[in-house]
Order: sequence, then structure tokens, then C-alpha cells
Amino acid sequence: MLGDLKANFTVMTALCAPFALALAAFAIDEGSIYVERREAQSLVDLAAITAASNINNIEAAVVATLGDNGMPGIVVQKAGQTIAPALGKTVVSVTAGRYSPESSLGVDKRFEAGKTPHNAVHVTLKKIPARYFASSLIPTPVIGTQAVASVAPQAMFSVGSRLLSVNGGILNALLGKLLGGNISLSVMDYNALIAADVNLLSFFDALAVQLQLTGVSYSEVLASKATVGQIATAMADVSPVGSTSKLALQTIASRTTSTVKIPLNHLVDLGSMGQLGLGQQSAGFSVDASAMGMLTTAAALANGSKQVELNLGATIPGLTSTTLAIAIGEPAQFSPWLTIGEKGAVVRTAQTRIKLVASVGIGNSNLGGGTTLLAVNLPLHIEVAYAEAKLTDISCPTGRPDSLEVSIAARPGVASLHLAASDADSSPIAFADFSNPQSFSNAQIAAVRLLLIPLLSVNGSAALDITNNDPTTLTFNSTEIANKTIKTASTKNLTQSLTTSLVDELSLSINALGLGLLNVTALLGTVKPAVIAALNAVTAPVDELVYNVLAALGVHVGEADVRVMGATCGRSVLVQ
Repeated sequence: MLGDLKANFTVMTALCAPFALALAAFAIDEGSIYVERREAQSLVDLAAITAASNINNIEAAVVATLGDNGMPGIVVQKAGQTIAPALGKTVVSVTAGRYSPESSLGVDKRFEAGKTPHNAVHVTLKKIPARYFASSLIPTPVIGTQAVASVAPQAMFSVGSRLLSVNGGILNALLGKLLGGNISLSVMDYNALIAADVNLLSFFDALAVQLQLTGVSYSEVLASKATVGQIATAMADVSPVGSTSKLALQTIASRTTSTVKIPLNHLVDLGSMGQLGLGQQSAGFSVDASAMGMLTTAAALANGSKQVELNLGATIPGLTSTTLAIAIGEPAQFSPWLTIGEKGAVVRTAQTRIKLVASVGIGNSNLGGGTTLLAVNLPLHIEVAYAEAKLTDISCPTGRPDSLEVSIAARPGVASLHLAASDADSSPIAFADFSNPQSFSNAQIAAVRLLLIPLLSVNGSAALDITNNDPTTLTFNSTEIANKTIKTASTKNLTQSLTTSLVDELSLSINALGLGLLNVTALLGTVKPAVIAALNAVTAPVDELVYNVLAALGVHVGEADVRVMGATCGRSVLVQ
């Protein structure tokens, strides 16, 4: 019986051995496929992270990452292609798009392929795994893995115009009109404001206290409104104790009578940092902004579209009287002066009109031959469309923060200049209405007396358009950002003084109606050189006046000044 039992076990073992071997082969291959799939997923995750960090060269980044980690035979499948994997051939597809972390979106809706600006990469991989024993027992499997990685490079930048020289009297008069108060700051005060920066998050913390907002995010503060007095007070609260800029801001806050409340999101856009709660600080980069830039932008917004008129009297060298009218439009699409954003973010200045009417001092009025030059007038009109700065790229070529580069495409505003009379000269409402273009005609440039003829009018006009305003790419490196470097994009067709350009184009004529015997050509030959000389003598102070006023409003004819306050390439992370 015992011998019979041994024989039974032998027979059973012989019968079961093939099944056991097949199961063992299957288990070994399945285990191998599982491990290989885990390895493939890890490599796809790494490739997606690397590609997101190199968003402008995603395919090369994926291929290099997979190849460097031993993935064989990599073939990139383009959009619209279908490539089957094979032994020794790994098929990958790489798609750039945009990822939104909004919790209201379903997981499958958060990545949008192709949407710009790109901030994420979707990588898929298909390959045939190695099989050692069970290739004849199971169908050929395909390993499929995918990953989405996102990165959020951001930069903080502004557009405007810097004050190269400070005229305290003009700035006091301008701010006083804009803010409705008696502003009396010194040149030292203004220079301190120009040099000072304010931390935006600390500023909004202080402003929230005045607005009685608690337990909210910075975005909720930006959704509210504040007066310029409240804004100046908050800026003073976060300025260094005892600093000249702090005292200047306190003076402005105390003397501002304007009660107009401006939308804070028309002043600043904090981007994703707006999601932070009050009191929290950004870990990416510091968020400091120009105190002077914020103050003057707020003042312009508070003024709305009303005309501001300054009577400067005889304070401008060479001019016996000067009046200046200014109208400020709303920035295009309510663009803020400063923003924190990703590639594609845009900031713009406001559209601005200036009308300067001045009487020019005359040296020797006797032109000979019984001709006397009685008066020379300068009716100058300037309209500047919005300047624009667009964030086009943020990169860290070496992966280190010190290799940071930020590219901004800056476009100066189109400008039209006229030495002429405007149909809006007698209507402040029409002058401030940017929806209706002004029309221009000859103005009285000079008055002349000839012998017994008491008054002859010398009329004329000139026009100049600055339209060569193709975008200029300005690149800032990490050192320039840290040093608060300001870079300028300039038009290419304004090569000389603003007023000189107009005077050179001035066409004059003499109104001699009813004086048929008068030799107008000869008289004009005598008068015109004297008029042109008188106008040329005041081009420098007039230019300085115009540039100072426009720069105080963040505008410049033919130029756009850009500053990048901070930036980060961000960290690429897996999101799906």
C-alpha cells in the first residue's frame, strides 16, 4: 500500500508540475511588469516636472530626461499621429497647456491642452514591457502612464515714466489740483518719495485697518475702494520711522481734501498673491513698489476725467504767462499701473491730453522798416495714448535663482503734437472727452504792427505724429531687478526736442484782408525769422515743463519706462 501511495504522489507531481511552472512564469513576468510600470511612472513624473521647468522646450526636455534614465528607443508622437509601441520602442506624447488649481473644476477639467499662456505639461508614455517566461501564455501587454506637472513663474512689474528732474513748484501745483488741497513739499521731499519703495502687502495690511476689513484676503481688500488720503496714510504707516518720505506722505494725507474713492484693483493687481490672507507674506519674492508712482497714479485715478488747469504765470523762463490744462483718461481696459502676473500679463498707462497756452517774452521788438513785433504766442497741444508693457518670458536657464531673466515687451504710446488752435479750446468738457478726437486749425502765433497799421495777425500751425512705436523687448536679469533698474523703450522718429520739432514744421501766414497794397511776402520774410527765433528760445523750458507734468502722471512722449520689482521661476510640481 505504501508503495502504491508513493506512486500516486509521483503521478500527481508529474501532472501538476507544468501548471506550477506556468503559474511561476506568469507570476515572475507579472511582477516584472508591475515593477517596470512603477519605474516608467517615476520617469514620466520626472520628465513632466523637467518639461514644466523648460516650458519653451518641452519635447527636448522629456526626451533628454527619459534617455538619461535608461528609457530605450524614445519616439515622440505628434498631435494627430498614432504610433504603436514595440519592443525597444517607447512612444511618448508631450502637450503644453494651462493648469488651473480651482477646486470648483473637476480633476479632468483642470488641465486644458494648448491653452495659453502655458504653465503646465502633460506627458504620456506607452511601451512594451520585457517578458521572460510567459510570453506564449499571455497577450502582449502595453504599459501606459501619464503625468501633469505645473509651474507658476511670476513677475511684478510696472510701466510709467520716471522724473529725471524735479520742479517742486510744478509738482505742488499739479498734486494740489488733483487732490484738492494745498500741497507744499520741497524738492528734497519729492526726491525722497521717488527713491522710496513701499511693501505692498504691508501697505494693504495698514489700509485694511482704515477700511475696517478683518479676516479677509488681499483680493478682498483690492475689491474695495479708498480715498487718496487713506492711501497716503497707509503708505506713511509702513514707511521707516523718521524718514523724509514718511513725513512727506503724512503731509499729503493731512492736506488732501478729495473724498473720491478709487477702486484699488485699478491701482494694483496682486495676481495669485491676492489669495493670501491679511498678515501673510509671500515666499516667492518681495513685493515693493514705488511710493511716488503709487501716489501719483492714485491721484490721477481720483481726478477721474475732469480737466485740471494750472496758472503758472511767469514762472517759466522766457514766458510772460503760462496756463496749462490737463485731462487724464482711464487706462485701457482698466489696466492697473502695477501687476504681479504670469507670462502674458499687461500693464498700461492712462491716455493724457495737455494744452499749454503761453505768451513768449520778446527781446528786441523792432524788426526794422517800421515793423514791430507785438506778441508771440505758443498754443501747444499734446495727446499721448496709453503706453503698454507685456510680460513675455520668465526663465532661469541654469535652474538657479541668480540666472533669472525677465523679458518685457514695452510699447510707448502713440502721440500727436500740434502747435495750433483746437475746437475744444473753449470747452473743458470737450477737452476731457477722449471719445471725441480734437480737430485743429491755424492759431494766432504772433501780432505785428506795421507803420500806421495797428495790428496784423500772424497765423500758423504745425503737427507732428509719433507713431513708430513697435514693441521693444527689455530684458532684466536678477542683478538689475535687485538694483531697481529702470529701462526705457523709445520711439525711433523723435530725435530732437519736442517743441523744436514742432517749431521746425511751423507754417506761417499774415492775415492782410483789406490791405491789398501790402507786400505780404516781404513782410512775412521779415517777421517769420523773429517769430521762429522767439519760439526756439523757449523750447528747452517748455519741454522741461511738459516732461515734468507728464512724468508726474506716469506718461512720457515717445517713451515707456519699465521696472521689474521681483520675479521667480517658481517650482515645477506634479499636479496630476
